[in-house]
Amino acid sequence: MISIKNPAASLFLAITVSAIHLLSSAAWTGEITSTEGKHLFILSGQSNMVGMNPELSFTPTVSKAFGKDNVIIVKDAASGQSIRSWCKSNHEFPPPTTGRVPKVRGELYGRLTKKVTTAIEGQTIQTVTLVWMQGESDLNNTAYDAYLKELRTQLESDLKIKELYMVIGRISDSGLDVQKRLEGRLNIRRIQKEFAESQPKTEWVDTDDLNDRKVDGKVIHDLHYHPEGYRILGERFAKKSIDLIQHQSNQTFKKTH
Repeated sequence: MISIKNPAASLFLAITVSAIHLLSSAAWTGEITSTEGKHLFILSGQSNMVGMNPELSFTPTVSKAFGKDNVIIVKDAASGQSIRSWCKSNHEFPPPTTGRVPKVRGELYGRLTKKVTTAIEGQTIQTVTLVWMQGESDLNNTAYDAYLKELRTQLESDLKIKELYMVIGRISDSGLDVQKRLEGRLNIRRIQKEFAESQPKTEWVDTDDLNDRKVDGKVIHDLHYHPEGYRILGERFAKKSIDLIQHQSNQTFKKTH
């Protein structure tokens, strides 16, 4: 038994022991409570990301979960672009010469990272989530999964993060009734789903119900979404992102307590 004659030291020890007891008995609440940094969300892709206004549903949803002062949202998207415009390397052999092939591989990537680095300058970042809505311009792409992996690796390397969270919007059912585009669309949809389900910290969202509109009484599966569809898309992206972050935080909490 340790005897402490100094009253001040005895009081300090009592306070310390009480604090340790409180910390060790804390229960997980299912909410992010850490103040170690902000949550960065990078929204990118082609036209259906261009059409999504984060302020309508994405931003309010993640702000409610983490606090509006604890989130940073950067959106940079460009219509009609292949994933090759963000990835610096070629993964198709032989390299394609037709279709959406940029003159310079990765030509949009620098623009994206510049926006991101400007937004996070001087900030402490806790998590980084890429929300990716793209694929309609890659129906002839034979290595779309390899490009998804490279995009993740590029961001992890350039932002100096261990592992990127990723939420992928699977391209919609538009064009599935057109035979010449059917194989390509089915391939991209399959890759996006399989990639998300096989990779860590990755999820996908369905968009098949967001693009329907009526023309002369007939339902058309449009390439782009209707206004309510974009609002729902933002909400789905936000909820998947929150689930990923909270799940990982829960796992970390369990490992350290």
